[in-house]
Amino acid sequence: MVHPQSLSSSAAAAAALLASQGPLLSTAQSFTLKEHAAVGAAILAPSPFPSDICAIDAWPVHQQGAGAPYTPQLPDAELVSILDQLDPVRIRAYVERLVGFGTRHTLSSAAEGGSRGIGAARDWLLDTFRGFAEESEGRMSVELMSYIQPVANRIDKPTNISNIVATLRGSSEPDRIVVVSGHYDSRVTDVMNYVDDAPGADDDASGVAISLELARILAKYKPKATMVFAAVAGEEQGLLGSTHLARTYANASAYVEGMWTNDIVGSPIGDDGKNSSNIIRVFAQGTPVNESSRQASQRLTVGGENDSPARQLGRFTRDVASNNVTGMSVELVYRLDRYLRGGDHRPFLEAGYAANRFTEPRENFAHQHQDVRLSNGTQYGDLPDFCDWYYISRVGKVTGAAMWSLANAPDRPRNVTIETAALTNDSEFAWVGVEGAVAYEVVWRPTNQPFWTHVIEVGDVRRARVSVSKDNVEFGIRSVGANGYRSPAVFPFPV
Repeated sequence: MVHPQSLSSSAAAAAALLASQGPLLSTAQSFTLKEHAAVGAAILAPSPFPSDICAIDAWPVHQQGAGAPYTPQLPDAELVSILDQLDPVRIRAYVERLVGFGTRHTLSSAAEGGSRGIGAARDWLLDTFRGFAEESEGRMSVELMSYIQPVANRIDKPTNISNIVATLRGSSEPDRIVVVSGHYDSRVTDVMNYVDDAPGADDDASGVAISLELARILAKYKPKATMVFAAVAGEEQGLLGSTHLARTYANASAYVEGMWTNDIVGSPIGDDGKNSSNIIRVFAQGTPVNESSRQASQRLTVGGENDSPARQLGRFTRDVASNNVTGMSVELVYRLDRYLRGGDHRPFLEAGYAANRFTEPRENFAHQHQDVRLSNGTQYGDLPDFCDWYYISRVGKVTGAAMWSLANAPDRPRNVTIETAALTNDSEFAWVGVEGAVAYEVVWRPTNQPFWTHVIEVGDVRRARVSVSKDNVEFGIRSVGANGYRSPAVFPFPV
């Protein structure tokens, strides 16, 4: 029997009342409504049973073999030096130069040698990226990737779609690719109006500016994996340029380990006037659309809906980029995108690649997809006046931290599985090792937590058994490099 003095005061009151009634089953019928209410109030009171009786607060965290508390991966000296080079003055110059082309609508003039229209913007971007490549000692190449888009929804005539793609070849793992993009086309209220000015400062000269600035800085460096900096077209007409880019990689069986698009990252001030200058959202899709029916069924059965490759990339991004060096808090949003909107990460997801979208924390819709006008004292239009150059540079630091950390970490472990053939309170994993990994770690979190809470070092092995029950937590396996960089975690499928 539990003695009343060993309980909290509210629980003791309940126990005393129960004791005074004798055996519950024999006296329950004689309880008055008032007595029932007293017992209920005592049992439901906020004071919990002390942990020395129930120990709920220690489960499963403090069990033997649970590992160490999880800590984020902080930037090393080289990465700090890289991020310190992002220049708000240069970012402003990029955005204002793009705005200066009047309109960058996909259907506007694509003729060479002009000063207005998407063709003029394309030529300037191509020349600018090529200028950065000259500092790379041959490691960076720049490609104009074009095709003719036939008539389709939002395309009323055969149209040239041109992506500008700067590729910095990896020093030791060139076949592993990480991508960042922004879209350089723009629009006004009528998505088919390619005549009027469409400044597109926030949407999305801000994202293109980050691709440019990171290409400028990183052209002088030697990442382990290949890094791609892209400015794509046709986003407003249906994700055309990014679809072409993703399919180009997929058709070549290229391994894109991670992709981020920066789209609408120009201002931290929403339409309510509140300034969230240290927050950037990252959108991360759940269950992959390209998973087999068997994998999707397994994922649903074991509760892995929140552990897709895109969400693991999102957790990785938060882990390496939310710190004092970037000055930002990366806030994950567990969905593909905002309501009624789409972005250039989507074609990469559809091609089977892990991809996320960065977007400012609270948008001002008077400054997106609007004709430039003054109405009832409100200025409409996507003008550079509403951009915060320091905010964009901090988003660039987040992007740079994520890109660099992924490119210089080992690849993810492959074919990660968890043994489920027998009933046991231990958890046993197996995986295929990858190039550049000197060790592996098991990370875990309670099923009701969004981020990893614990890590267990298991060494340079291909199989590990841990004394944490798979029934109670979510697991991931990640690679560790000699430089201390960690890969994103991989969700183990049951075997």
